[in-house]
Amino acid sequence: MAVKDQVITDKYALYCGDSCEVLPTLPAEKVDLSVYSPPFCGLYNYSSNERDLSNCRGYDEFFEHYEYIVRELFRLTKPGRMTAVHCMDIPRAGANVGGGLIDFPGDIIRLHERIGFHYTARYHVWKEPLGVRNRTMAKGLAHRTVVEDSTLCDVAAADYLLMFRKHGENAVPVAHPTGLHTYAGERSIPAEVLGFKGWTGNQIENRYSHWIWRQYASAFWDDVRIGRVLPYRESKDLDDERHVHPLQLDVIERACVLWTNPGETVLTPFMGVGSEVYGAVLNGRRGIGIELKPSYFNQAVRNLADIKPEIENADLFATLED
Repeated sequence: MAVKDQVITDKYALYCGDSCEVLPTLPAEKVDLSVYSPPFCGLYNYSSNERDLSNCRGYDEFFEHYEYIVRELFRLTKPGRMTAVHCMDIPRAGANVGGGLIDFPGDIIRLHERIGFHYTARYHVWKEPLGVRNRTMAKGLAHRTVVEDSTLCDVAAADYLLMFRKHGENAVPVAHPTGLHTYAGERSIPAEVLGFKGWTGNQIENRYSHWIWRQYASAFWDDVRIGRVLPYRESKDLDDERHVHPLQLDVIERACVLWTNPGETVLTPFMGVGSEVYGAVLNGRRGIGIELKPSYFNQAVRNLADIKPEIENADLFATLED
């Protein structure tokens, strides 16, 4: 196995290497959830490494390479368990203002279905238009475009979290006997429901958990804290073309809580600066992360070394130390 570096603890395992080489060494049907952002083909270049999916020569070659990863994730995932893919629509290569989009999420869905996953849900992560405009300087989001020719306007596209389930019966239900205990989002939990947290009676009466579930069950997540991400700027190399923000911790934590039990294993094949592993460990799960780029791997090591359980998650974190 071509691993350049690794850090292994009782809570997480971090590998600096190519997922195409590392994933086949892991035992089958041991992963409870995988969650990750694949390289957004044609939109970002993360490194000059020829093994980097973002450096594929074209869209078809990207999916030929990416299919290998998805097949490995299918092998590693326990029957009845989930994989979560964070993605977005991407502009057509070389397109100017109004040049159109590629249905990248749709192609990801069709790939997973062909391999044997069942497509189960699409969550939309809302982004504020002016913030997107200021960050990307997209001409199609400028007010000037509305003034001059609004047929060329773009949309501040949502991110998507696509959910897939591996066929088969889930041997260990992901249960919440006293409902949901934590909320990862920017809204204030209503004061009148706070007394129901950890409700041990009839769960129909658990107004605290019901309130959280209403936020999570919506297909439109407009309460994700977009800026709640791990430190990443120090991981950027001088030859990087661009670098997108890491996946928001709110999204990762929702996935971990909804689709795994405490102590179970969460895997990410494109670890970046460690967000998915961090979110898993913070919520009492174990994490496995694989990252090709050494500067991202090193930042992930720093981020995981600095992890501190939040008050609400301290009891879950403690279970991993027992």
